[in-house]
Amino acid sequence: MGNIVDRRKNNKGKSTGNRQKFLRRVEDQIKKAIPDIMSQESIKDAGTGGSVSVPIKGIDEPSFHHQPGSGRKYLVRPGNDRFNEGDRIPKPEGEGKGGGGRGKGSNSPEITQDEFTVVLSREEFLKYFFDDLALPNLLKKFMDSTYTFSYKRAGYTKDSVPSRLNIKSSFQQSLARQIALKGAYEKKLKALMLQLEGVAEEEERMLLEVEIEKVARQARTIPFFEDVDLRYNNFEQVPTPVTSAVMFCIMDVSGSMGQHEKDIAKRFFTLLYLFLTRQYKNVELVFIRHHTEAKEVDEEEFFNSRESGGTVVAPSLKLMHKIRRERYDDSWNVYCCQASDGDVWSREDAVNCRRLLRELILPSVQYMAYIEINRNSEGDLWQAYKEVCDEINFSMRRIQEVNQIWPVFRGLFRKRDELNAV
Repeated sequence: MGNIVDRRKNNKGKSTGNRQKFLRRVEDQIKKAIPDIMSQESIKDAGTGGSVSVPIKGIDEPSFHHQPGSGRKYLVRPGNDRFNEGDRIPKPEGEGKGGGGRGKGSNSPEITQDEFTVVLSREEFLKYFFDDLALPNLLKKFMDSTYTFSYKRAGYTKDSVPSRLNIKSSFQQSLARQIALKGAYEKKLKALMLQLEGVAEEEERMLLEVEIEKVARQARTIPFFEDVDLRYNNFEQVPTPVTSAVMFCIMDVSGSMGQHEKDIAKRFFTLLYLFLTRQYKNVELVFIRHHTEAKEVDEEEFFNSRESGGTVVAPSLKLMHKIRRERYDDSWNVYCCQASDGDVWSREDAVNCRRLLRELILPSVQYMAYIEINRNSEGDLWQAYKEVCDEINFSMRRIQEVNQIWPVFRGLFRKRDELNAV
């Protein structure tokens, strides 16, 4: 018995083209399921792929069939030993009474449908999250081509234009060739001289002397330069960033931020992290956590540290401005996302934040978003930021529950042409 080995790259015999057609058919249902994914799963896990349940309606393939009742049909049913032509066949028991399912029926008039589970890869999963999102106000020349190309020295080549001739390298190649050839001729001359000493016949000696003279002449006439010696400077194109973008992530980890608020903040920043690392190759992230003090941390500490304390917000904005001034010049597109519950130690801190925002932060950033995570009323920070919310590069949003993360995130980072169409 022969064995059939399926070596097709597409799993389960599904072609990539057919899969993409199917995903386009259920695209709307997948997008509607995104808010539920935000509230039910870890966003980091969502970034590795996952499954989405969509209604069965609409996934059936269209097909041609005969219209019922048109024309005569003659059918032969094999294995019939109970009925003759013209007999009335009784309706099967249970038809229209809940089918073959067990349990009590429902008197609800609502028609329900089973669900179909679509398993998405990481790239497919993130596509539905981020394809229609973009960093606002990113200068077009930086977006059209993140890289420009410059020429960099890359060793030597044997063929090029004369202006790129490397004299030193060519001279070294010439000396190496001359030494190698002279060594070969000298070895041959030495062998001929030894042979000449052992020859007595005049005619044979004359022939050897002619050969010795010929080899000696060749050794003296080795050309100083040959085409094979020439070496030219080689240059290759290397991508060079025209400019880059930097995103400052500022998260409040003070004692007033409860577990619910911190969970929402981490989910939001995780979603932002996935968005930036997928959509842009040349975006740096700077993570800042603050309570009474502000500190720049790495990614691991930003998302996992349990450090807490009082609430003073202004130092975080000062630290951001200090880092931006020291590391990033005017060629960088600077962005900032700040998440807090809005509570501050004193009204003076809120006033300082507003002043820093107006005088230092907003003049130097392309876009800043403030997310307030508060189940109750507007916080002190929200009240202070209200006075600068009319700036075109500043947005404020409130999040009270986990299922509001995605609508807020989408509202902050929708592409500008989509916003203008709304």
